[in-house]
Amino acid sequence: MTAELVRGQNHTLPQTRLEIRVSAGTPVVAGATLGDERGTVRGVEWIAHPGSPQLPGLEVSQQAAADHRLAVDLEALPAGAHRVTVLLALPVGAGGPVRFGAVPAPFVAVTGLDGTEIATFTLTDLDAESAVSALELYRRQDAWKVRAVGQGYAGGLAEMLADQGVTDPAALAGSIQEAVTRGLARSVAPPPPRTPEADRVRHATGSADHRPAAPPPAPEPPEPLADPATTGPAHTTQPHTAQPHTAPGPAAAGASAAGPSTGGPINYAHPRRQHAAPPSPPPAAPPAQPGQPAQPVAGDATGWSMDERLYNQIWGMFEDLARAVAAYRSAVDFAESRMDQELDRALSDPRNRIGGAGDRSREAARAKRDELASRAREALDRDLAQLAAEAAVVEPALPAAYAGWGNPVWHAHRIPMEIPMALRIGDLHLPERTELRIPLLVRLPLERGMWVDSGRTASEAAALMDTDRLRRLAMETAVAHAARLLAVYPPGEFAVHVIDPAGSAAGPLAPLVEAGVLAGPPAAGPGGVASVLAHLTRRVDLVQMAVRARAADSLPPDLDTGEQLLVVNDFPHGFDDRAVTQLRYLADEGPAVGVHLLMVADREEASAYGPVLDPLWRSLLRITPVADSHLADPWVGHAWTYEPLTIPPGSRVLEQVLAAVAAARRAAGR
Repeated sequence: MTAELVRGQNHTLPQTRLEIRVSAGTPVVAGATLGDERGTVRGVEWIAHPGSPQLPGLEVSQQAAADHRLAVDLEALPAGAHRVTVLLALPVGAGGPVRFGAVPAPFVAVTGLDGTEIATFTLTDLDAESAVSALELYRRQDAWKVRAVGQGYAGGLAEMLADQGVTDPAALAGSIQEAVTRGLARSVAPPPPRTPEADRVRHATGSADHRPAAPPPAPEPPEPLADPATTGPAHTTQPHTAQPHTAPGPAAAGASAAGPSTGGPINYAHPRRQHAAPPSPPPAAPPAQPGQPAQPVAGDATGWSMDERLYNQIWGMFEDLARAVAAYRSAVDFAESRMDQELDRALSDPRNRIGGAGDRSREAARAKRDELASRAREALDRDLAQLAAEAAVVEPALPAAYAGWGNPVWHAHRIPMEIPMALRIGDLHLPERTELRIPLLVRLPLERGMWVDSGRTASEAAALMDTDRLRRLAMETAVAHAARLLAVYPPGEFAVHVIDPAGSAAGPLAPLVEAGVLAGPPAAGPGGVASVLAHLTRRVDLVQMAVRARAADSLPPDLDTGEQLLVVNDFPHGFDDRAVTQLRYLADEGPAVGVHLLMVADREEASAYGPVLDPLWRSLLRITPVADSHLADPWVGHAWTYEPLTIPPGSRVLEQVLAAVAAARRAAGR
């Protein structure tokens, strides 16, 4: 079980070979010092930093980065070393932030070599500091422990090294920053602009990435959310990027399907690994008053474009909220545990059982608990207020793909010539502050389909609704998502097919049908279901063969190489065993070649097919037409409440957007 530490807490380490993972949301310098029994650093030979990254039993990163992995073998440390202190500092002269108070709170995790988290610590309450002692590993009576430190230094790296007892700390700090500067100088140029032609080639080859292959973009956040009911335990190793996220990315499907290249050496570089630092974000606005946090700025994150900066900023807000709430809950649990321990000690003393001594002990223990919980709540409220201020600035600045239906940007929306990075499919919030909503973004092209659960057992709110109304609401949710996808793709590069076996969704489908933006009339009856599934299965087969044979030009001229979305209503009604098998095939093989599923079904009814549908259920992202707390993040395992996007009452924004899609198609001759 992972220990979520707060400042000053310690935790016993069960093993001596470890990784220390740092996620900061902005490039930082990571290093470590060794200390003897008194914590004294004996010389520069006991300091690991980018200019000298290796010591016996210790290795750190050679460059400034948003994410670090430090390797530690406690048994291999030099003789006399009893302490390892992990240090973080902001690089000087890199155009980035100059104080930790202007960036997301850094997150540090101590893990085993298999990635299993042992202890985590979020460094909150930093302001003017530009360097910080994050945590320390120390030996006590032949056992190693980790302590959360979080000691900041406004004087920067030199002051922090001086506090470690280093001789001539200013000179060493200068050499470290010089090594970091040399590392940044090795960065390559930013990628060239995308072109519509490149996008069309991508669709023909089934590539799952929408950006140039070299150099890769900024690191991608991991898949941020999962349904515990379909994916098992939600708590995984923290792989923070962004994140925004940021954050969670696939390699190009065409390249992976085709196998190794025969025309030259194989490139083993991970397609998502960052080799060049993206442009620095715009500087944050100066604080309104000395000592106060800087005023939030929209796009205050790294990225090649404003859309990418906003994307990363949103994932950063998501992570900040997750960690702030995790720290608060951990502090409250610690306060409760401490009170229980003090009560047990007091009641175990027979002298406290006579007179009022026992009552006084209980009152004192509860008073300490209340004080600790109150201080934790004050820290949380401060973090939540800062996040709320950031959300108030970011929300109006979002492009249409990231914005809710109520954002005025949709009324002036024009169909783009290239697809955006991501699409908003809802909002997330936690019970500590329900009005603070974080946009839920999914990458484009879609990496997995969605299942809109129309069952009354999907959530408490669904259980109170009429069955017919809930099913209609679920289909309206699917139609709204289909409309958003059509609106953010270039004309003719996204097609929507609908299967409605019994014709029960005529009302919710009316906006799509009347606008004329569907690939064909909604398919009804067994014949219609079989026809649509056969058409999309053939498309997947042909594109897969063309990709594997490196023969994209051999595709039939009538084959639509654009992205395809299949909306299935009222599943499994109207599906025989062959149709179910085809649907599973599309769910497994379709996303890699641009075919995606949007299921609208009651999970309980679909369970009648037994385990045959379990892979389909697990492969799709489950969302609900009403608010439900079923999504879990991979950092701390919070149960996030998902809020679907709703169209404001009386608004005609959906019809206006679909009319714009139809007009753009006519203008493009599609």
